Amino acid sequence: MSAPAAPAVRASILSRAGATLVLLMFTVYFLVPLWWLFVGATKNQGQFAGGNALWFDHFQFGTNISKLMSYNDGIFWRWMLNSIAYTVGAAALGTLFAGMCGYALAKYRFPGRETLFNIVLGGVLVPATALALPLFLIFSKFHAANTFWAVFIPSLVNPFGVYLARVYAAASVPEDLLEAARIDGSGEVRTFFTISSRLMAPAFVTIFLFHFVAVWNNFLLPLIMLGNEKLFPVTLGLYAWNSQVDQRPELRGLVLVGALVSILPMIVAFIFLQRFWRSGLGTGSIK
Repeated sequence: MSAPAAPAVRASILSRAGATLVLLMFTVYFLVPLWWLFVGATKNQGQFAGGNALWFDHFQFGTNISKLMSYNDGIFWRWMLNSIAYTVGAAALGTLFAGMCGYALAKYRFPGRETLFNIVLGGVLVPATALALPLFLIFSKFHAANTFWAVFIPSLVNPFGVYLARVYAAASVPEDLLEAARIDGSGEVRTFFTISSRLMAPAFVTIFLFHFVAVWNNFLLPLIMLGNEKLFPVTLGLYAWNSQVDQRPELRGLVLVGALVSILPMIVAFIFLQRFWRSGLGTGSIK
């Protein structure tokens, strides 16, 4: 009776080994560009074209960072601060607005609720390229183009976050808990911020991370809206440098180092927020 167990165990081992091999291949596929970027950021101007692209020649990362900091009166760090201002503010407020809107769509009954939700879903499907020009015309009409607000205000909108918040609120916030809070005299706003928002914490973290990455990597909207170099986010600033590489070859190294530095805030955000990214926070809230 126990003889067929050996082939099953062998098949299980082979399947696990195959899955591990596939995951390893994808891991290498995603990490090689990052490794190339790091290696390239440690080379000097004469080593970019020759030598091993995936290994170090002369480790000059500190020197390259110093050049990046001092070039054009430190404009790169101005771009980094701009990106942080655009991204952190827009992601935080956008997550709050999306969470409140999704929660309202999930927990309140009112006329036109499904129609409103369908409009939100339609907003998810609209590409950003289709909205960039109308947004520019609107902000130009109010003489707000080429300002901080021309990038910040459109970045607050997050239809996918509303969708995700509604789905998560419907599944994680029990109606009985809300009724108990109302019986105890808690208002709707207080209930949301003291009870529902805690139960929806994993959804808020997920929305914030997605929004953070989207705004940080946003390129087309700043390209259309901004003409003042001092308002550029880091993505647009690096693009401006890269477009001048033929005339200024020294910018090639600065673009590589700047690209490496520019991804550090996203890595920090993921590492810091992953501990909040867990489910089951509402376990035990209802007996």
